[in-house]
Amino acid sequence: MRTPLIAAGLMMILAGPVCAETLDIVPATANPPGNRPDRGMTMDRVEAEFGAPTARRPAVGDPPISRWEYPGFVVFFEKSKVIHAVARPARSPS
Repeated sequence: MRTPLIAAGLMMILAGPVCAETLDIVPATANPPGNRPDRGMTMDRVEAEFGAPTARRPAVGDPPISRWEYPGFVVFFEKSKVIHAVARPARSPS
């Protein structure tokens, strides 16, 4: 009868410390979907509607995936079409 209690106690002691991570979650209101390129848009159309990106990362892999960085979001392209656009978290002041 005491064996399960002892085993449970040993497992708790041997489990070690508990750790947690903090996740930065961007509220949906910070950059609503309408403020980012839609899937399937071409690079030319993204640049026409949102301006030149602050950084262009070259394509890697097969199929080639490239990314353009804007102040509020990042756009991922497969070849020349948008496959995803994600909001960037606001940077906390240093």
